Amino acid sequence: MRRLTIAIVFGGCSEEHDVSVKSATEIAASIDRQKYDPIFVGITKSGEWKLCEGPAAAWEAGECRRAVISPDRATRGLLVGEKGECRTVRIDVVFPVLHGRMGEDGAVQGLLELSGIPYVGCDIQSSVICMDKSLAYVVARSAGIETPDYSVLRGVDVTVPDALACPVFVKPARSGSSFGVTKVECADEMDAALAAARRYDSKVVIEQAIAGTEVGCAVLGNGADLVVGEVDQINLSHGIFRIHQEAEPEQGSENATITVPADLPTALRDEIRDAAKSIYTALGCEGLARVDMFLRPDGRVVLNEVNTLPGFTAYSRYPRMMAAAGMSLSEVIDRSISLAMAR
Repeated sequence: MRRLTIAIVFGGCSEEHDVSVKSATEIAASIDRQKYDPIFVGITKSGEWKLCEGPAAAWEAGECRRAVISPDRATRGLLVGEKGECRTVRIDVVFPVLHGRMGEDGAVQGLLELSGIPYVGCDIQSSVICMDKSLAYVVARSAGIETPDYSVLRGVDVTVPDALACPVFVKPARSGSSFGVTKVECADEMDAALAAARRYDSKVVIEQAIAGTEVGCAVLGNGADLVVGEVDQINLSHGIFRIHQEAEPEQGSENATITVPADLPTALRDEIRDAAKSIYTALGCEGLARVDMFLRPDGRVVLNEVNTLPGFTAYSRYPRMMAAAGMSLSEVIDRSISLAMAR
């Protein structure tokens, strides 16, 4: 049987570039090479696309050639610059291991729709909605899903609504891995929090803090055929969860402990899993996503955010939740590719 050519696209222009490289490294190590022939397309921080030997900490130092995915459906693959000429490399499926802006926000998904090449993960519409926290809240609320109370500031607007009382979270509307996120305990901290958020996005979301604990659930599948990982639980000693910004995240988090399965009664974990599926479906997700939620003391579940291309690093939550449910990373990759081809 012919091996399928899988283009693993990683890196990117967002603040999550380094996380993406780590995720792609884990996928490269776990993909079944008896079934798949992976090729690696790295995107530099400045936006150059390169066909390279593989993801690594210094991948650009290796042998790389300029390469882009053609939007022409007759090409159905990469255009690779080589010795002054351009050759074509056919691709069966793209696995966009990209986090944040220009990767998780519908931009790459739009290119891949034009190309006609199947790709892993959510489509354009659900990627756009989930990337923008305020849009996700609008859609979720219309489906009867509880979200935090929130307000949106655009441009240089500094008018904070009186309806929201500290503590609140100030976030870039379209960013990930807690970059630019600040927990504001009093009004005097607001200006600095807004400045931090606007480093990443001109659109800022201010959310009412939710009393409770953070929980999450990995979801895999299309339509009603969903596989759900074990629920995890984040216990914070202080601050907010930002493991991707730690100096050595592989060694754990300075202020957080992640428990999977969550230390909660089985019935409550099942309710959280059902809530994750409902959120995933309401937001139109396909392929895979990680649904992050708050669990209130009274047992109610509140949406936090949905990551349509969650991390696959050695310390990431999505593969750990799936592993706890009995599905290895190799199996997750295999199922994700099959879902992409079936869509």
